[in-house]
Amino acid sequence: MVNPVLAGLYIEGQWRSGGEQLTVINPSTEERLAIVTGGDARAVDDAVRAARTAFDAWSRTTGAARAIILRKIASGVAARREKLIALQSSNNGKPGFEAAIDVDDVIGTFNYYADLAQASDGQQNRAVELPSEDFTARLRREPCGVVGLIVPWNFPMVTTAWKLAPALAAGCCVVLKPSEVTPLAELELARIIADSGLPTGVFNVVCGTGLEVGAPISSHPGIAKVSFTGSNAVGVQVMQRAAETVKGVSLELGGKSSLIVLADADLDLAVELASGGGYFNAGQMCSATSRVLVANELLGPFLERIVAKAQSIKVGGPEDDDAEMGPLVNQAQYQRVIAHIEAGKDTGAQLLCGGKRPSDQPRGYFLQPAVFSHVPLDSALWREEIFGPVLCVRGFSSQGEAITLANDSQFGLVASVVGRDTETTERVANALQAGLVWINAPQVIFPQAAWGGYKQSSLGRELGPWGMQAFQEIKHVVRGV
Repeated sequence: MVNPVLAGLYIEGQWRSGGEQLTVINPSTEERLAIVTGGDARAVDDAVRAARTAFDAWSRTTGAARAIILRKIASGVAARREKLIALQSSNNGKPGFEAAIDVDDVIGTFNYYADLAQASDGQQNRAVELPSEDFTARLRREPCGVVGLIVPWNFPMVTTAWKLAPALAAGCCVVLKPSEVTPLAELELARIIADSGLPTGVFNVVCGTGLEVGAPISSHPGIAKVSFTGSNAVGVQVMQRAAETVKGVSLELGGKSSLIVLADADLDLAVELASGGGYFNAGQMCSATSRVLVANELLGPFLERIVAKAQSIKVGGPEDDDAEMGPLVNQAQYQRVIAHIEAGKDTGAQLLCGGKRPSDQPRGYFLQPAVFSHVPLDSALWREEIFGPVLCVRGFSSQGEAITLANDSQFGLVASVVGRDTETTERVANALQAGLVWINAPQVIFPQAAWGGYKQSSLGRELGPWGMQAFQEIKHVVRGV
């Protein structure tokens, strides 16, 4: 089989080939899917110049006009839904049902920001009440300029939609860097956008590595704002480079989130939510609730049930319709998670199940879902983001202890609470230092609600009206009467 060589640059309405060759693999088979040509600082500069040229006209379009384009993009994604699901599964390893959730999220996000863009026309130039009758004031929200969007590999297209849709709705022009690990779905999305009627230069794509493309985007003086999703280590580098030109920065980074199982919780529900929070997308989620805190009264039966649940999960590739969990994304991530598991055992943590390659999967980056108990509070397994299918379970004696353990982290992205008493679950949720808390619910995410967290998890918020405001400047016009 001859793997295709795909142009990885879309600049000023034209597809181009870059000088670097990025090998794209199928993590289920370890086979090469394609070669994508990547760019460099010169390609980034070309894309920024195209975007700056297009900005003047695009920024002056009405919200209603932008909404038409956004809805066309949503319709284009819906029309190619099956192809996009297949690309997600082959390049990222997601089971079909997970990939379908992602594609539907993209459709919903573009439609949501189409609605916000259309509504923004009626909200522009809103009168502001002043304490003096000698002056009037009006409020305008204006696009911040050309924005650089740098997205990760764990949710291809989803994180792109969460940034791109509000940026376009706000009237910004865009330079997008997809992950070099999973660019195939993003490139197909770019083709859909190219057919949407978006003016030339408003949307540009430069595939490539973080060093060759991400760094030049972060430091480019022609970019007004950078929005990055990825690791904390790289997020710090993005922020440092952006500081050179004092540009705006939004960061969505790591998490080490907790799921709290209260003494009156429904055990079956708690096990389902713990499994979903730890093993969805093979645990490759910044929102993974990988620290499970269980009331001591329920700890024994919970451990029995979560181990049985983990052992029952069918691990397999997207070609297996029964697969419930796919592989890790590549060899580097696979080895990283294995190293964390082995280091955890060395610290005295007890591995109750999983953490090894399934016997029926000789190839691919597959890993059995792992459950640990007796994990030391100072171990990396408990404190660091593993980004793999690893749950750490610990008992607690009081709600106060559970809250203290959950909040004892450098991160504060999400949390979950399971319990029957409404007043108690609300009180615990309110005490948690996290940007999003689920009560008796799976990790459902809606475009209308904000995404982002406390502490080192985030700088700013995505989704909801806050996602669009992240790409807008505030202008007040004050007039003497």
